[in-house]
Formats: sequence, structure tokens, C-alpha cells
Amino acid sequence: MQARKLIWVVVYAVAMAYVEAAAVVYLRRIYGISDLLRDIAPYDPRIAAIELGREAATLVMILAVGLAAGRSLQARLGFACVVFGTWDIVYYVWLRLMVGWPDSLLASDLLFLIPLPWWGPVLSPALVALLSVVGGLLAVVHDDRGRAMRPDAAAWSALLAGSLAILDAFMADALRVLPASAETLGRLRPTPFNWPVFLAGYLAMIWGVRRADRSATRSPS
Repeated sequence: MQARKLIWVVVYAVAMAYVEAAAVVYLRRIYGISDLLRDIAPYDPRIAAIELGREAATLVMILAVGLAAGRSLQARLGFACVVFGTWDIVYYVWLRLMVGWPDSLLASDLLFLIPLPWWGPVLSPALVALLSVVGGLLAVVHDDRGRAMRPDAAAWSALLAGSLAILDAFMADALRVLPASAETLGRLRPTPFNWPVFLAGYLAMIWGVRRADRSATRSPS
């Protein structure tokens, strides 16, 4: 069964999370960073470009596994979502085991740099990752049972609106200072996280995933 591949996909994501966490530990040690809100490393355009490339490569790795594991577009997207969500959650588990951070689910973290810096409490990306795993599992299991998920316009609208709201919550500080140089963005530090916007978007996405799940129908043989 296709669903059996989930075990190896999860194993891959756990190992990938270890590599990611180890790289972050090295960077923190090299630059003497113990607190992202206090310790600001000197801006280095070359290192910044390499870091952007590393993040882009991470996305390619996630998508490549989804494409290799799935037999249909639905399953491929599902596997990619499982990899992404598992990697994101386990990444924080590895960091906690390696360096004792995060010490709280509300600790602020620099989440991503593409296309702008993303900031948020650890809990926020963990919630998104959890929903990604759930949605991915649903897509793979339905595909394995010969059922196609056919989200309607309402489901797509909820997923899109929810995604945009969450992205706005993550990138609000960067969006607020645009237009800005890469150096300015690199020195940006977060203001209090906009939980109402994030949670509104998250609930919209949950509704969209549930509606998409209910849309699954058996594909004609």
C-alpha cells in the first residue's frame, strides 16, 4: 500500500530535521547567539545569500520527496505536507535536546527568510506544521483508498484566505518597513505577535481542510 511509504517519509523528515537543527546550532555557536532578540550578528551579504539558498534547497528537498513518494498529484502534495510538518515539529524537538532551546512554546524565533523575514512564537509554526501533517495524511490515505479530494470554491477560498492571514502575522514586521534594504531586514526584530490574525487564519485553514476531506469521492476505475 502507498500509505506504507509514510513510515519512510517520516524517517526522512526526522533525519532532515536533525541536519537543520545541527546547522542552526553551528551558526549560533559561530556568531555567539544565545538570544535572537538580543544578539545581532553583523550583516554579511554573502552569508545571507548562502542562507537564502539553503532555505530554497530545503523546499526543494521537501517537494522532491513528495514527488518521488506519491503516485498522483494528490498523494505527492500529501507526502510533501507530511514531510514539511514533521520536519518543522521535530526540528524544535532536536534543538531542545541539543541546546535546551526553546525554553517555552512562546519563545520568539526567526522562522524563514523567503521572501521576507518571518518571526513568530515557536507555537505558531508548530500549529501550522501539525495541520500540514493532518492534511497530508488525509490526502495520502484517501488516494490510497482510491478517493480523490475535490475541494470546492469555498474550501479553496478558506485555505487561501487562511494562508494569507498567517503569512501576514509572520511577516508583519518586515512588511511594515518596506521598502527596505537587505541589511535593514536582517537587523529587524519582532514586535508582539498578532495572535488574533494568526488564529483567524488558522481556523479558516482548519475549516478548509475539513471541507476538502469531506469532498473525497471514489475515483472512477
